[in-house]
Amino acid sequence: MKQPWIHKAKTDLLFIIGPSFLVLVIIFLFQNYITVIENEYSFYTWLFLIVFIDVAHVYATLFKTYFVADEFQKNKKRLLLLPAICFLIGIVLFSFGPLVFWSFLAYVAVFHFIRQQYGFMRLYARNEEKTKLSVSLDNLAIYAATGYPMLYWFFSSDRKFNWFVENEFFKFQNTVVVEILLWLYVLIMFTYLSYTIYKSYKNQFFNIPKNAIILGTGLSWYFGIVYFNNDLVFTLLNVVSHGIPYIALVYFKEIENKTNQDSSIFSWFKSKNAIIVYIAILLLIAFTEEFLWEFLVWNENIVLNTFDFSSWQILIVPLLSVPQFTHYLLDGFIWKSKKA
Repeated sequence: MKQPWIHKAKTDLLFIIGPSFLVLVIIFLFQNYITVIENEYSFYTWLFLIVFIDVAHVYATLFKTYFVADEFQKNKKRLLLLPAICFLIGIVLFSFGPLVFWSFLAYVAVFHFIRQQYGFMRLYARNEEKTKLSVSLDNLAIYAATGYPMLYWFFSSDRKFNWFVENEFFKFQNTVVVEILLWLYVLIMFTYLSYTIYKSYKNQFFNIPKNAIILGTGLSWYFGIVYFNNDLVFTLLNVVSHGIPYIALVYFKEIENKTNQDSSIFSWFKSKNAIIVYIAILLLIAFTEEFLWEFLVWNENIVLNTFDFSSWQILIVPLLSVPQFTHYLLDGFIWKSKKA
């Protein structure tokens, strides 16, 4: 049986599986300088991690939906209605207060991040013989790898980082619950490991990418949330491990394979130029959106003398959140619409 790479071994390892491991290596090599980098280079870490990766990956969805004529026509009603629905939901939530809005969005974001790792795991398991036991253990492993760190966050002492804003998650500190969760986590991972060794020996085949994605997910979520209690470390592991694989997946499946097809907006580019244009478009849109956030809402990383927009926040914040909110919801449909 061949290894079930999504694209090729080299590119999968570099752009989809590798980011989690690479960031972990960097963190352990330079952990003594994390505080210095966080304090003295905060603008550049924000620009690179938040704008050029986190925000940019949201707009990669455009290249599987709105920028693809066939996909847009096939799902026109959904693609037009969903942003409007997200905007209206955002207004309703924000009317109860900013914390209600950001808390709701944070829970949706967590679910989206977890489901992305589940999606990659299922892609890499697509050629395996599926039994009820094997599927259940795969699912348990990926959900434990992501779920345990989040539950630890909810039930442990305060973390020095947030998903969006302070106090966005309901928290109830309880050491007994944390200890029980740890033992469940260890039991699930040990069971998965034992079964994987048994199955690999029986079938004389070890699924490298599937097990690597589970291991990378477990390590990045554990060290980013449980082991380290640092905002920059969390952001590095959270953003890079999520954003870069998504950007790469969209490029491999929706741009590179369609560059020479009439239905692609890249049909006039050669493959080597398409990736440059793709990245440039993502960075331009991402920077434009984040500039609007800074100008109209945050005024943190780009400080300008602006008008007072506080009375308009109930419209501005939900409106600026539409691409992000739509991405979270839309992503649950687009990869099911056809075989990735």
